[in-house]
Parts: sequence; C-alpha cells; structure tokens
Amino acid sequence: MDATLEITHENGLYDKDAAAKIHERIEKRQQVLAEDAERRKEARESQSVVEEKSEYFVSTFNAERASIQELLSGCSGADRPTVTQKLEEATAKMTQLQKFLNDSMIFLSQYQIRVAQGALQKLQASLNEIREEALPKKKFTFRSRTKAAEKVSDSPPPSSETVSSGVTKVDGVAISEQAGFSNISNESLTKTSEEIQNRDVLLTHLTNCKVRLYGSPSTLHLKHITACEILCGPVATSVFVDHCSNSVLAFPCQQLRTHNTTDTEVYLHVTSRAIIEDCQGVSFAPFCWSYPTLDQDFSASGLDRNRNNWSQVDDFNWLAAGTPSPNWTVIPEGDRKTSWEP
Repeated sequence: MDATLEITHENGLYDKDAAAKIHERIEKRQQVLAEDAERRKEARESQSVVEEKSEYFVSTFNAERASIQELLSGCSGADRPTVTQKLEEATAKMTQLQKFLNDSMIFLSQYQIRVAQGALQKLQASLNEIREEALPKKKFTFRSRTKAAEKVSDSPPPSSETVSSGVTKVDGVAISEQAGFSNISNESLTKTSEEIQNRDVLLTHLTNCKVRLYGSPSTLHLKHITACEILCGPVATSVFVDHCSNSVLAFPCQQLRTHNTTDTEVYLHVTSRAIIEDCQGVSFAPFCWSYPTLDQDFSASGLDRNRNNWSQVDDFNWLAAGTPSPNWTVIPEGDRKTSWEP
C-alpha cells in the first residue's frame, strides 16, 4: 500500500513538471511568433513608406522635367531676350531638380537613380544645344587675327592655366564660367577663393601635379588625371571624376560621380551619395584637409557639415545584393593621411 502511494505521488510530480515545461515551450513559441509578426509588420510599413516616397519622387520628378521641357520648347522662334529668360529659368529648375534627386537617392533604387540621371543629362544636352543655336558666341577673336597672330597660333600652346567664360565644351562636358588648369605636368598649382568662388572648375590632363583649390566652387570636373594630389574646398553641387589614376583627391561636395578611375584615394565629405562606375582600386576615407577659410567656404556652399556619407558608395557595375563590391574599399585608419603639405 505504501509503495502504491509513493508511485502515485512521484507520477503526480512528474506530470506537473512535464505540464510546466510544455506550458513554458508554448509561451516561448507564442512569443517568437508574436515577435516575428511584429517584425513582418514593421518591414511592411517600412516598405510601404519607401514605396510612397519613391512614387512621390517619380511623379514630382516627371512633372518638373515636363516643366523644363516646356520652357525649352518655348525657345523655338522666340526673340533673344525671351530665349535668355527661358534658359535661365530652365537652368535654375534643373539645378533644383538635381538637388531633389540627390536628396532622394537614399531611398531610390539604383535603376531609378540611373533613369533620373539619364533624363537630366538629356535635358542638359537639349539646353546646351538650344543655347548654342539661339545665343551663339561671337567669334571676333579669330576673325580679326593678323598674320603674325596666326603664326604664333601655329606653334604648340604652352602648358598654362585655362580660364574662360561663357559656355564651352571640354571633352564633351559643358562648362560655364569655367576656371581651372589643363595640360600641365610636374607643378604645384593653386587657385584662390576669388578665382573659383561659385564657378565651375575644370582640371584636365594633369600629370604629377599638386593642386590646391581654396574656396567654394559650384562644380568640379576632373578628367585625365595621373599621379596627382588634388585638394579642393567645399563644392556646392557635384564633383565629376573621369579617367583618373594613381592619385589622391580630397573635397567636400553634395554628390560624387566617378568613372574609369583606378588606384585612387578619395578623402570625401558627401551629403548625398558617392557613385562609381567602371572603376577599380578606389578607396575612401573621411575628408580631413583644412585651411584658414574652410568654415566660411562650407557656409557659402550650403553643405551640411554634420552629414557625411563618405562610406556609402554605390557601384553601378556591382549589383549583387548583400555582397560588397570588390572595386572600392575603405582606407584603414592607420593608413589615412592626417597632414597635407601646402
């Protein structure tokens, strides 16, 4: 009799422990399911927000693009003052549209970015074509040359700085109010704030040069740069780099576009995104150059000093999700430059 009571008592304890464990497992499972459901809900809400932002961007971008196209169409057959006014308005709208795209890149897909940038490039090409047809530059400089001047012009041009005004095409790039350097090797080159402030700067075909650009230019174009060190103050809009190799670059900007570039270090402050295409061996670190009027130039540029996406690089040749691009890297802290020669 006592043995029977003991067995029943033990069975009772066993049943209670088993029931408690089963209840605990059920509670944990319900908690996991609840957390999973919450994560899915948050993901759906987040995706919905992104889709709403993307839809708003597409509709707004297309409306603004149509407005610019209408302005350009209105130039046909119009008199010179009207054409000038419409082109100025179209240029201002395009600047605003480019800024809208730059600010929206954080939630746009790479395909959407590429489509929008292609549309802007077409608009810019149309604007440049209309400007050249309707507002041609006077060519009195060449028509009035003397024979002596023609003889001088037959000799190879010296390596010197290139500074011009008006609209000019260099390597297919339209530059207005241009300042910069071209076709120079083995020299130290400097531009002051008075020379580049709010202007488009072009550096092209430079080899083994040290360049210092003090001030806040509107845009910066670097083309065919080899073994150079180029430091620039805050660029109000975009920096375009093409065919650059074995060089060190440093600048703040709103957006960076880099093409056909190899083995180059970029010390960057960018408030939108950095984009590379057809590049190899490009490495990035935070912008660290300083000079006496840097704070003033940052204020003039309108860039946000507290927003730096220097390590957020989009590679248009590498679309594998979740796998880092092999075409760019972050410069290890121990290998970064901390001081710059004047």
